[in-house]
Amino acid sequence: MSRILLKTLLLSLFFFSQFELTSAQVSQPASFQNGVVTSADRYASEAGLEILQMGGNAIDAVVAVQFALAVTLPRAGNIGGGGFMVLHTRDGEINTLDFREKAPARATRDMYLDEDGEYISDKSKVGGLASGVPGTVDGMITALERYGTLALEIVMEPAIRLAEDGYILSHSHARSLNNAAERLSRFDGSKDIFLKPDGAPWKAGDLFVQKDLAESLKRIASMGRRGFYSGLTGRLIVEEMNRTGGIITLRDLRDYKSVWRNPVKTEFHDFELYMMPPPSSGGIVMKQVLNMLSEVNIEEYSLNSADYVHRLAESFRRSFADRNYWLGDPDYSEIPVAELLEQKYLSDRISDFDPTMASSSESISHGKFNDVIESDETTHFNVADQYGNVVAVNTTLNGSFGSFVTVSGAGFLMNNEMDDFSAKPGEPNMFGLIGAEANSIEPGKRMLSSMSPTIALKNGKPVFAGGGAGGPRIITATLQNFLNMALFEMNANQAISAPRIHHQWLPDNLYVEGLYFSDDTVRRLEEYGHRVEKIGSIALTHIIILNEDGMMSGASDSRGDGYVAGY
Repeated sequence: MSRILLKTLLLSLFFFSQFELTSAQVSQPASFQNGVVTSADRYASEAGLEILQMGGNAIDAVVAVQFALAVTLPRAGNIGGGGFMVLHTRDGEINTLDFREKAPARATRDMYLDEDGEYISDKSKVGGLASGVPGTVDGMITALERYGTLALEIVMEPAIRLAEDGYILSHSHARSLNNAAERLSRFDGSKDIFLKPDGAPWKAGDLFVQKDLAESLKRIASMGRRGFYSGLTGRLIVEEMNRTGGIITLRDLRDYKSVWRNPVKTEFHDFELYMMPPPSSGGIVMKQVLNMLSEVNIEEYSLNSADYVHRLAESFRRSFADRNYWLGDPDYSEIPVAELLEQKYLSDRISDFDPTMASSSESISHGKFNDVIESDETTHFNVADQYGNVVAVNTTLNGSFGSFVTVSGAGFLMNNEMDDFSAKPGEPNMFGLIGAEANSIEPGKRMLSSMSPTIALKNGKPVFAGGGAGGPRIITATLQNFLNMALFEMNANQAISAPRIHHQWLPDNLYVEGLYFSDDTVRRLEEYGHRVEKIGSIALTHIIILNEDGMMSGASDSRGDGYVAGY
């Protein structure tokens, strides 16, 4: 029996013995010829589709989706946050855009420590002091000016319409607003927008109108970046920061610029992957892990068997140890990228792998080089068009509803991305990640991120675009979605629905989606020495898979909200 046939048989047995899937999840996903959009929200996906059907390209549609998410997914979609973009153009150009937030000029290394040097966690999470200078608006305009074909006011029209006329809340949207009500109520700007005047809870079917946000979007549409980083909106941001303890100034806003960076590239079997470089940690981690997985012959093991998971976990463990120590903003820290990705180093890194015993994270440190001294409520979306353009975007406020501060009179939430810095080296952030000096706070510096938009090619043509939400779990979930397609030939629905695992070095836990792993598999992993922790779900992802016949299919994670739109 051939290895591929054996894998297919094992895969079929796995799907129907390990976990239950709805018929929609295991069926062949709908395929589209002209364009497809996957995002966390129906209205946003439909906004992108509207632009594609108008004749716009994938970059035009991406901008439409981003601004629509700022309206219809306030807990994560944003104009007060930032993110990353990976794109492949019809001409074969591959580029990445860093529109990550930056620390304000008045930021200091110890701004979240008390007089005894102890970390005050809430100061980097709630209120104006938690916010970095937002990059989303500059990023979208920068991408549109370089690669788009439609005017800014055209691609923003769906978002403006949704804000001005309102949209109908789903059950999950209403629940998220209600769950955040107490913290939102601490700030007048948020209370006015996100809480009902009579204090009643939101419910599915309610019309949610955001007039102030509509006016902010109109200023951007008519004036470009000046309509956000200066003028009325800029003044409103600074006034809100002054009221809520923030330190962002008009100069911080005017000085913000997104940055085009060279992608991280790696090869795995017949595929070429293109990913974000620092200050995203995703590309470095995924390239390291894929190289280590090749060293331990991951392709010889059946999906999510104990041996397969063991190899994944041990590779994740080693790479996250490097991530947490070495990675940060390359414009401020000397990051040994070449050394971290050198094949001999990675071979040495996994050389102590024991196929029958887990390593201890206490015994796994970062690599040493003599010459060199992320939220759960991120959101991801992908667009592919009929012209050959494919774009993957990760964007976030960091925590759900960011800092909970809404800019009064402007109607949008500000991020709490300052928590992604190492406020005190050795102290975990909200995702349990422990950082080091490379990610310490400095004025103008971009904070390290786990956002990992990824595009994969085969024979020079795009075959996969993906990313997700979920802090550091974004990296491991996105990689597993790719492996499901690359090693096990899954379609989009199957690849995104398969159970996932996660390991991030510290805490030294192997997280598994508990409903979907058998007791026998968990027991074997524990016998190997893993500290297994069962959790409900690992990240929320969205992917597009493109076939050799020119057809494209998308999938949004059934673990949460999501919507695929195409034609």
